[in-house]
This record gives sequence, structure tokens and C-alpha cells, in this order.
Amino acid sequence: MKINTIVNICILVVLILVACRLVFFSPKGQANANSAIDNIMTRTSIRVYQDKPVEKEKIETMLRAGMAAPSAGNKQPWTFVVVTDTAVMHAVAAQVKPAKPLAAAPLAIVVCGDTTKTFPGEGFDYWVEDASAATQNILLAAHALDLGAVWLGVYPLGERVALLKELLALPHNIIPLGIVSVGYPAESPAPKDKWKPENVHYEKW
Repeated sequence: MKINTIVNICILVVLILVACRLVFFSPKGQANANSAIDNIMTRTSIRVYQDKPVEKEKIETMLRAGMAAPSAGNKQPWTFVVVTDTAVMHAVAAQVKPAKPLAAAPLAIVVCGDTTKTFPGEGFDYWVEDASAATQNILLAAHALDLGAVWLGVYPLGERVALLKELLALPHNIIPLGIVSVGYPAESPAPKDKWKPENVHYEKW
């Protein structure tokens, strides 16, 4: 066997071993981190959906993701209303202009704050931050599950809050923060690059 052939075989074996190491022995944490970052960077707001219901398993996964969010003092002041009633979603879409996606959505998750589970005094509005974190988790979970979703704002606009309270028969201590409209995407907008270095300050302004 010629020397060149032996060298080529050795090189090929080394390349195969390196490839196997990369595929089978790459740090799991790094792979998970890359996947999480990719999910964040590629998420887009989806407002048009296929005529297809969302499976119960996926709904629960999104809700679990919402409840996995951080909260001030671990109060977890969130609560969720899952809506599939088209009459309710049409009523919201008809009265709240930005909520038009609900008219054709198979699912809505109304993220609410429970004011009995927040702080008194100046810390009262921490529920808004906590419920917002839960909402973002739901959006990211929807994207990871090959679903499309968009955040529709409700609070602090009094008219919208009152409408949701009436339609969903919410108790006095439950305040709707926003609605996540969810479904299988019927559009595929490109992710936006929102990176702006001028919005970042180090140490001081």
C-alpha cells in the first residue's frame, strides 16, 4: 500500500473521530443554551392562523412555561384563563382594534394578576412585572412548540380591563394584563433585528 494512501486513510479516520466527538460528546449545556438563544432570537408575532385547533398537551406546556417565570418574592401572582369560545374572542376582536387576530384564532390565553397575591403599598404593582414575565414565557413556549402567538395588551387601559372582566366573569381581585392569541401559523414574517447599541449603558448613564 502506498504511503499516500495510508496517510489519507489515517486523516479520514481522525476526521471521523472528531466528527463523532462533536456529535455525541458536545456539552449538553452548550447545545441547550444555543437552542434557547435561537428560540428567543427567531420568535416573531404571528397574527394569522391556520384553521386547526391547538392540542391540550401544548396548551398545558405553555401554561407550565408561564408558571415557571420568576416573580417578586416568589408570590406567583398570575392566573390564566384559557379561551376557545369563538364568540368571546370575536367580541374582544370587535371592540378592541389591536385584538383583531382573535377573530380567527383557535385559542387565547388571558394572563391575569391576582391582587391578593402581591405586595401591599408601593410593591403592589409588582404583579404587572410578574405577569409580564409569565406572558413572555408563554410566547417563547408557543414558538418552541411550532405555534404562532402575539401579545395583545389589555392593562392598564380601563375600558379593555372592564371588557375582559365582564366577558370572562373575573372576580374583583383578578386583573387581566394581556391576551396571548395562539394558533398554528399561516404566515411566516422574518424575525426583526432589534439590537441597538445606543440603548445600552455600562456602569453609569
